[in-house]
Amino acid sequence: MPDEKSQNKSGNLKRWALPALALTLSLGAMATIFFTFGRHPERLAELKNFVYLGAFLISLIGNATLFLPGAVLIILSGIGGAQYQAVGIAGPILVGLAGGIGAALGESTGYVAGYGGKMVTEKWQHYQRVVKWMKKWGGITVLIFSALPFFFDLVGLAAGNLRYPYWRFLLFCWLGRTIMYTTVVVLAALGWTNLLPYFG
Repeated sequence: MPDEKSQNKSGNLKRWALPALALTLSLGAMATIFFTFGRHPERLAELKNFVYLGAFLISLIGNATLFLPGAVLIILSGIGGAQYQAVGIAGPILVGLAGGIGAALGESTGYVAGYGGKMVTEKWQHYQRVVKWMKKWGGITVLIFSALPFFFDLVGLAAGNLRYPYWRFLLFCWLGRTIMYTTVVVLAALGWTNLLPYFG
């Protein structure tokens, strides 16, 4: 039977080593993406040639870092417009769906960073507010904020810190991002000017 000292050592290893590894991997992924695509955004745009796979990859990369989220909607809207011309309304819908899957996986870097970076984030005032929302509403918080173009990173950090079940985080993030991307890409493909007459 292990003695108390070895049990404490094992407990400390689980408490510090795993979060430290998670934080290191997450920051490493963000840095790699930034130096590969953040400093050369044209590389991200080149992925649009792969159509639906490109939409997935662009969204995955763009959501895995703080530096590229704004470019994602613009590029996906371009892909959706081209696909609307080629195959009709199904094209932009599929672009939105592919983008939603990529976004949910990309946002995992924030979750992992939160899992390993409690001491880094716990003093932020806005972060504390998000923590309260996560504790009170959980998945609804993830869903609502993932359906918005900005401000989601704090939710990912809070979910990781609170050890919110990863599969639920992924599910609600996927739903929210898919709703947002599909809506924006379809509206962009149809053209705002074509829709205005329906609103008087």
